[in-house]
Amino acid sequence: MNNKIAAKIRRELKKNINIDVKKSVKKFFKEKTRFYGVKISLIHKIAREYWREIKSYNKKTIFSICEKLLQSGYSEEAFVAYDFSFWISKDYQKQDFSVFEKWVNQYVSNWAECDSFCNHSVGAMIEKFPEYIERLRIWTKSDNRWVRRAAAVSLIVPGKKGMFLTDIFAISNSLLLDKDDLVQKGYGWLLKVASQVHQKNVFDYVMKNKKIMPRTALRYAIEKMPESLRKKAMS
Repeated sequence: MNNKIAAKIRRELKKNINIDVKKSVKKFFKEKTRFYGVKISLIHKIAREYWREIKSYNKKTIFSICEKLLQSGYSEEAFVAYDFSFWISKDYQKQDFSVFEKWVNQYVSNWAECDSFCNHSVGAMIEKFPEYIERLRIWTKSDNRWVRRAAAVSLIVPGKKGMFLTDIFAISNSLLLDKDDLVQKGYGWLLKVASQVHQKNVFDYVMKNKKIMPRTALRYAIEKMPESLRKKAMS
């Protein structure tokens, strides 16, 4: 059954391949990616259509369908899987974190997949079980750039709500000197959303670290601050 549903979704995605989309995708990624070339709005529409079919299934079955989609290596199938995994968030249990951790390590292959999955599914898991922030701190030490980025972007939605500021600074500290620009953008983005609730705290953090913080991360972190603060941080 799980294979059949995944296969049906795959066929539906392939029916909606847009050559112009396939060509344009290459502009957004430095690394090699696997995209069919389906508009993002259509991907989510297809996900919603099949969600109506599977939403009554138990969580184990839904996660199994997600796994089948992720195994293809195509980002469109991953986006559908990540939609499904988020739409079942009310049923998350502590042991599900290990499933998500495996997916981050094994399947995430570009920044779009990382952000799609971690902003929503992993972020919702952390809000429900905040003790797993300790695992995010461990992720910052990974050799996998997407796992390190995931450590930061998993707190984007909670950060917008003003949550976990101490942990946001701890994760930023751990990633502060990371050489990878996509990791720098990840924790810079996290600081930026945190600044919208805790502007002074984040500004003080930036000023304390601006001499060593990569410019990419710094620019992201101060993007939403008043011009006077931005100029001071960049001086």
